[in-house]
Amino acid sequence: MSRLGTLLLGCSLALSAFSVHANTPLKPRIGILTDMSGTYSDISGKGSAVAAQMAVEDFAAQYPDVQADVVSGDHQNKTDVGMSLARDWIDNQGVDVIAELTTSSVALAAQRLTTDKDKLLLITGAGSSDLTGKSCTPNTIAWVYDTFATANGTGRAVVKQGGKTWFMLTVDYAFGEALERDAVDAVTSAGGTIVGSARHPLSTSDLSSQIFSAIASKAQIIGLAHAGGDLITAIKQAKEFGVAKAGQNLAALLIYISDVHAIGLDAAQGLYLTTGFYWDQNDESREWSKRFFERTQRMPTMAQAGVYSGVMHYLKAVQETGTKDTATVRKKMGDTRIHDMFTKDGYIRADGRMMHDLYLAQVKTPEESKYPWDYYNIVGTIPAEDAFRSVEKSECGLLAKAK
Repeated sequence: MSRLGTLLLGCSLALSAFSVHANTPLKPRIGILTDMSGTYSDISGKGSAVAAQMAVEDFAAQYPDVQADVVSGDHQNKTDVGMSLARDWIDNQGVDVIAELTTSSVALAAQRLTTDKDKLLLITGAGSSDLTGKSCTPNTIAWVYDTFATANGTGRAVVKQGGKTWFMLTVDYAFGEALERDAVDAVTSAGGTIVGSARHPLSTSDLSSQIFSAIASKAQIIGLAHAGGDLITAIKQAKEFGVAKAGQNLAALLIYISDVHAIGLDAAQGLYLTTGFYWDQNDESREWSKRFFERTQRMPTMAQAGVYSGVMHYLKAVQETGTKDTATVRKKMGDTRIHDMFTKDGYIRADGRMMHDLYLAQVKTPEESKYPWDYYNIVGTIPAEDAFRSVEKSECGLLAKAK
């Protein structure tokens, strides 16, 4: 073969290889690590896996060159169980991004693992503000809320309404500790006072001693620094033990629509709360939520809606960059604004905090509710820069490097 023929053959083979590569679909794998069976299962659980699957299907309908799939697992709110699943997913099952998490102690451990393994962590359910604070990593994105935002939003609103003296009732692990800390800061900075506190184990069924301590404190407000099943238990037992008759009110520092559904409007009416998403807020949120309802027979929580939003944003970054490389995808996600059913004009800071507006809501009375899941009056919008901890007050070193 002549020299020219050899050169032409080499070019042809190179172009052929490029064409094959260009037409090879990207196949990112998403792991939904969540509480499928415990106190947080209604908050996230199977609904989060459904939301991720909806995102994969919706994206593939537009971009068939990205063929993502979803695996899911139950961490049982146990760090060792969660890390065993996560390691297996990354080492043996080709998982590129681990999402959801729910439980802050599991999420904090997963941060270390995904950093070591150079994979992406997309948190929608776990809430400790330390995740994007002193424990931040380049591989972590926190999508929905954190304890600073919900405690600050609800705590300040309640103090402004006249609730000056507080007793804190807290679940005794990383999430509860962070929520109580952030609530105390919010209440005291707004002019309120903390007169006492009591803690309880995760997934407890009897809060009588803690509630009686709260009643005895004569605090105007009993701040509930827990979520899911523990929150439902606290509100029901507070009603049973006569908190209202003692002239005291409850402030739920983190409550989901699934909690309100389980408690019922009669017991939950009047509660102020801070949320990142409400299904009945606008046409776009209603359309997506009704599709979610068709699969689950429940309206989505903010954590479940966040899974869909976060996974869609991840898949867009994969499609636009043409790679699953963690650093490349993370940079693209940070460079691209978020406009979807979850938020308008959201963006991801260097510390991994997805910045978006939150909403102050009040639970409706039974008489105000006109149809199923019609639970909230949105009484105010909290701009992103007011909702989340400022760059100046953050303990995350990544923010300083980004300046």
